[in-house]
Amino acid sequence: MTKYEIILYWSNEDETFIAEVPELAGCAADGSTRQEALANVETVIAEWLETARELGRPWPAAPPS
Repeated sequence: MTKYEIILYWSNEDETFIAEVPELAGCAADGSTRQEALANVETVIAEWLETARELGRPWPAAPPS
C-alpha cells in the first residue's frame, strides 16, 4: 500500500462515500460504505501510478512512513 493522504466524506448529492487523493490529480473512488470507498481508492491509486509509470509521467512521492 502506498501512503498518500486520502480525504473520505459522504456525498449527499451522490448518496455514497467519496475517497479522494489530493496529491494525485483526478484520483478518487466511491463506495456504499467507508471501507468500500477506501478499498476502491487503493485500487485506483495503484492504477493511477501504473498509468503514470507507463506514460513516463512524474508523480509526487508519498511521504515517508
